[in-house]
Amino acid sequence: MSVANDEDIPQVERKTVNDFCYLLDKSKQLFNGLRQVLDNRYGLKRWQIGEIASKIGQLYYHYYLRTSETSYLNEAFSFYSAIRHRSYYSQVTKEDRPELVVKKLRYYARFIVVCLLLNKMDVVKDLVKELSDEIEDYTHRFNTEDQLEWNLVLQEVAAFIEADPVMVLNDDNTIVIISNRLADATAPMLEQGMVVGQLMLADALIIGNCNNQVKFSELTIDMFRMLQALEREPMNLNSQMNKPGLQDPAEKPTKRENPHKYLLYKPTFSQLYSFLAGSFKELPANSALLIYLSATGVFPTGRSDYEGPYDFGGVLTNSNRDAVNGDALHKRNQTCKEMHCLHPGDLYPFTRKPLFIIVDSSNSVAYKNFTNLFGQPLVCLLSPTAYPKAFQDQSQRGSLFTLFLHNPLMAFLFISGLSSMRKGLWDKCQDHLRKINRDIAQLLTHSRSIDQAFLQFFGDEFLRLLLTRFIFCSTTLRMHKSFKETRNYPETYPALPRDELVENLHLQKQILELASILDVRNLFLETTMTMDEF
Repeated sequence: MSVANDEDIPQVERKTVNDFCYLLDKSKQLFNGLRQVLDNRYGLKRWQIGEIASKIGQLYYHYYLRTSETSYLNEAFSFYSAIRHRSYYSQVTKEDRPELVVKKLRYYARFIVVCLLLNKMDVVKDLVKELSDEIEDYTHRFNTEDQLEWNLVLQEVAAFIEADPVMVLNDDNTIVIISNRLADATAPMLEQGMVVGQLMLADALIIGNCNNQVKFSELTIDMFRMLQALEREPMNLNSQMNKPGLQDPAEKPTKRENPHKYLLYKPTFSQLYSFLAGSFKELPANSALLIYLSATGVFPTGRSDYEGPYDFGGVLTNSNRDAVNGDALHKRNQTCKEMHCLHPGDLYPFTRKPLFIIVDSSNSVAYKNFTNLFGQPLVCLLSPTAYPKAFQDQSQRGSLFTLFLHNPLMAFLFISGLSSMRKGLWDKCQDHLRKINRDIAQLLTHSRSIDQAFLQFFGDEFLRLLLTRFIFCSTTLRMHKSFKETRNYPETYPALPRDELVENLHLQKQILELASILDVRNLFLETTMTMDEF
């Protein structure tokens, strides 16, 4: 296991983290050493040993959530996998106790989440089949009230697996598993002459509150995609799977590999603000905070004489636990603001430190109405507020905007009407897309009219990749013949220079070349500029 250096961990948390690391390591040692003793000498049943192993696996998973270090996912996988291979839960059905079967079902659900995060889709499919058989047996033997809940779990994971709109195939028609974490060659390199800031992305809040979007285990598909866009590909992952023993267990990274993340599924306003305040408080010097909002839009009920940061609406937070008497009051007085809405003004206090905001919502444009009160770097990437009818039906499978930030080539194929592709052609297109990203980086860093906030964030690899993917998305949608309305295009605060970036002729030519490789050039305009602009 690799652990972030002490310098990357706030002083107030260091003792807790060290204690937790110690307990995790001891738990693993104790389990490995005592497994046979527990079984043979003390007569523990196999499902009881499996329960111990499952809890240790869950500890590693929660530590991954706490540290964002993907190596802990591998540790969780090793424990969950051992339970399955050693059939620790195989005798549970003989106990005739429904609560023990539920423990087994929960183990499967947790194992599936870890495998999804590790992109082990072949294992996921096997686990789903086994879980389906277990649920069928459970519902047949016990007349319990949670039958519908477990059937819903199956439906959710099946929809989650099928959410990607494009399949990449080998020559033998087997599906290629595509990883979307940051790898060495993914983000464009900083070249000589590029003057950028030194800010590093330290924390990220990933918030999901979209109605009717595919989800599994309090993780919507948009949250899942953004989560992976903010993690590095584990450098030792392939060696762990294929070449055991090559990694030095004492080796530690020189810095925290990934930004620390909070995953908030349908939080109330109170919960969201609490996590935001905590992250803001602990943000290190020369660091940036990212807020990703994937949520239903809240629109203003009327117009006022003065349009301030609470007059444009925002995005919805969960009202279940925050609503006391507020809803009834709101219905009586329509002049009140929506109390369960996260308004742009709610984020003003946090602009005292560098803030990078991504809003994927039908009212994302509410966040164009920022005022940078404190002069700190502030950027908002805002999704389209509507999509052409042909693409609206796919919204349950995740937002097109977030898909562009997660896997731009897959998004490009999707809007081009392509649902499958051979790996050789996929690799060729990825090479061309890397060239496009390099060109975008050159255009952005050499722009004479770009707001300096973009350059301040461009030094961080994760934010650099998100910015280049955003510009690729913006240019592509403006060129696509189906995207005709202004609301079909993403926007930013501060505004990006259109002629130098999002409508740059060289960039448009590169995108047309990508379309030609895929034989879909007829779907795109040759240029988005009018004759008056030439």
